[in-house]
Amino acid sequence: MDAQTIRQKFLDFFRSKGHNIIPSSPMVIKDDPSLMFTNAGMNQFKDIFLGTAPFRHKRIANSQKCLRVSGKHNDLEEVGHDCYHHTMFEMLGNWSFGDYFKKEAIGWAWELLTDEFRIPKDRIYTTVFEGSSEEGISMDGEAFDHWKQYLDEDRILTGSKKDNFWEMGDTGPCGPCSEIHVDLRPDQERNKVNGRDLVNKGHPQVIEIWNLVFIQYNRRISGELERLPKKHVDTGMGFERLCMVLQQKTSSYDTDIFQPVIRQISIMCDKKYGDNEQVDVAMRVISDHLRAIAFAVADGQLPSNTRAGYVIRRILRRAVRYYFTYLEQKQPLIFKLVPSLVASMGHAFPELQAQQQFIEKVIREEELSFLRTLESGIKRLDQIIAEAGRGKSAMINGLLAFELYDTYGFPLDLTELILKEHNLTVNRSEFDEGMKQQRQRSKTDAAVDTGDWIMVNDDAEGQQFIGYDHTSADVLITRYRKVKSKEGEFFHLVFDRTPFYAESGGQVGDTGYIVRGNDRISVINTIKEHNLTVHLTKKLPADIAAQLRAQVDVKARMDTARNHSATHLLHYALRKVLGNHVEQKGSLVHPDYLRFDFSHFQKLGEDEIRKVEILVNEMIRNNHDVHIREDSFENARKAGAMALFGEKYGDRVRMVQFGDSIELCGGTHIENTCQIGYFKIISESSIAAGIRRIEAITGSGYERFVEKQETVMKELNLLLGNPPDLIKAVSNLLDEKNQLQKKITLHNQQQINATKDTLLRQVKKVGDINLIYGETPMLDSAEAVKDTAYQLRNQVENLCLILGSLINEKPLLTIMIADNLVKEKNLNASDIVKIAAKEIQGGGGGQPFYATAGGKTPGGLSKAVEKAVETVFGKKV
Repeated sequence: MDAQTIRQKFLDFFRSKGHNIIPSSPMVIKDDPSLMFTNAGMNQFKDIFLGTAPFRHKRIANSQKCLRVSGKHNDLEEVGHDCYHHTMFEMLGNWSFGDYFKKEAIGWAWELLTDEFRIPKDRIYTTVFEGSSEEGISMDGEAFDHWKQYLDEDRILTGSKKDNFWEMGDTGPCGPCSEIHVDLRPDQERNKVNGRDLVNKGHPQVIEIWNLVFIQYNRRISGELERLPKKHVDTGMGFERLCMVLQQKTSSYDTDIFQPVIRQISIMCDKKYGDNEQVDVAMRVISDHLRAIAFAVADGQLPSNTRAGYVIRRILRRAVRYYFTYLEQKQPLIFKLVPSLVASMGHAFPELQAQQQFIEKVIREEELSFLRTLESGIKRLDQIIAEAGRGKSAMINGLLAFELYDTYGFPLDLTELILKEHNLTVNRSEFDEGMKQQRQRSKTDAAVDTGDWIMVNDDAEGQQFIGYDHTSADVLITRYRKVKSKEGEFFHLVFDRTPFYAESGGQVGDTGYIVRGNDRISVINTIKEHNLTVHLTKKLPADIAAQLRAQVDVKARMDTARNHSATHLLHYALRKVLGNHVEQKGSLVHPDYLRFDFSHFQKLGEDEIRKVEILVNEMIRNNHDVHIREDSFENARKAGAMALFGEKYGDRVRMVQFGDSIELCGGTHIENTCQIGYFKIISESSIAAGIRRIEAITGSGYERFVEKQETVMKELNLLLGNPPDLIKAVSNLLDEKNQLQKKITLHNQQQINATKDTLLRQVKKVGDINLIYGETPMLDSAEAVKDTAYQLRNQVENLCLILGSLINEKPLLTIMIADNLVKEKNLNASDIVKIAAKEIQGGGGGQPFYATAGGKTPGGLSKAVEKAVETVFGKKV
């Protein structure tokens, strides 16, 4: 049974059980501060489990793309070295939101595995939670009793909190779970050792394939567990492991999920898979990491040096290092494998097909960038390893690992991986100290201490957003919490209803205020968290439970709406001018300006920028009314609405239309394009491989731009005496400047030549050293002094040159020493100049053959020259 059939059979089974089949949500998470990536199938339903979002379907099933490479759920180190761990993987799952519970979840899991997939029943083991006195939770007897209907009791094992109590993170929905394991060993081995003794013991052929999680609790920040209002089911089955079982393979890398890519690597590198363990590991790592990188880029996450972007960069660089070292490939390789990945997974995940060219471009540029520094970094690491070999310690100084990270772009786990191959480790505390100091230097340490929510008023009906139609409303605070960060102390407030738009979709959050009587408090930002609109203030109202008047800053909202609507017109115009390959890759909509990132592979020409501006402004002048309506996602796509890859859309979507521009968007907009006023692009640049960025202004922002330009023009006219032709006047002025610069350059060269000739006549032989010293009144710039010194160095053998100059009324001491004198007589210009500079109350330095020093006391210049001479020869000459 091939992988596509297995995936479809799972979905069809749960469709028959009344489940609604939904597409995978993006792997990259953009609206949850506690997660960067989807690391489990349930992530997209977190708000439903918490009770902060409604559900449209009580039963759901899908295949969710997930990534586990950081934080609590981190499988990176095992990837490629064993037969079943992966970074990116598919999680087949079925969910119940307050509907069925343990009985049905367990029964259907058994039916699917044994009746549909025909896994032998005597190879299956299950586990249930043994309970925890620490948490005050008893054994999960309910799950145990249900399993007894299908399995003998000796095949039902109890597990600790570590294995059988599932938690998404430090906080959030959680509950006991029941794991399903399959024993893949041949009968001969099974007869020797009972499979139950190998469950959860790390045996590569006795593996967990499905986890049935029974969501009953919410973990608070304090660590306490609270019961959720409704019980839910969250199951997750590793698609790759299931294929391994059904295709009767001993490694998931031997299934038809990975083999097409591995075969392609083998052909490209002329190395056979299966002949050499290190080569095999490298091929497995690359085939795995390719998927993680490609899916992340397709979801809109580009490699970078921060947060999710850095995780993707780490994964890619880890793969590059493997093919560089073990497959002997010195040119980009991973991007060439994208077509094989698309061929095998593009049907199930169409975003790969739609963005194949873009994915290839991004990966290739990132590979090239790292390959430029990889060889140098490996040479440096080889030096570190060699030095460690001469010592007695098996632990490398963490600051050396930080040097590799800071200078050569080596992620710590890559350094640790290479060191592990030489039986060495890194002192992580020292590395962390280096990182800490870097963060302090760059002022990016943004630690936040967030308290638990405190309930104030009932919010059983949930929060209502009324901001599309209203900018003010009477509200009640339903909950609040205190937040501490380096910026100070803040409060997060949630209202029963709100006119404030929360930051999302690239649009900044609303600002404004809440007021009751004379108690007025500014709302400094509005954000979204777990489907809640959260308002940031610096203090709480005097009466926290009383009704308040909430008022949005209308001017800022209107300016933001102008810029948001303009981004839609800009997107439309870019596709018209440049082609349909243009896709939005990010945006920022601010009251003062808009920023729009899009896929395009070259710089826009001036004519292209002008065409885009003309088209946008034509649409503005055409007075298009905005048409906003809600519909199903499928109907919206049929209507031609632009949907962005990497964005999470629900069953119902909001379409925003201006003329022929139709996009799915939840932001605020103007009522008619004429309200935008005018559109002007102020910059166009590259921000990453294949990604361009446009910044533009509209409305009052454009007015300020024009006013500034007019002021500059007026001042320029006044400076030039109001010439009839300003451009010609400026051009003439530049011509005059160039002519004068040529005369100055000629004059300076004449001064240098005259000074050099004078100094050559003053050469004094002191032993075998040709000494030139004195002051240079004719030279009026440090550059001229340096030029003179280097010319003399090329003309005079065994030279020791010591010059004192007055540059802009400040003393300058210059010392030049021939290379052979530096070596033979152990002379060092940098050391000498530091000693002599004390005579001019200054300091300086440089290289052994050339150094300079500035000072504050011009009167001490001659003494400084004499001091330098005396230091060189140990006496006056």
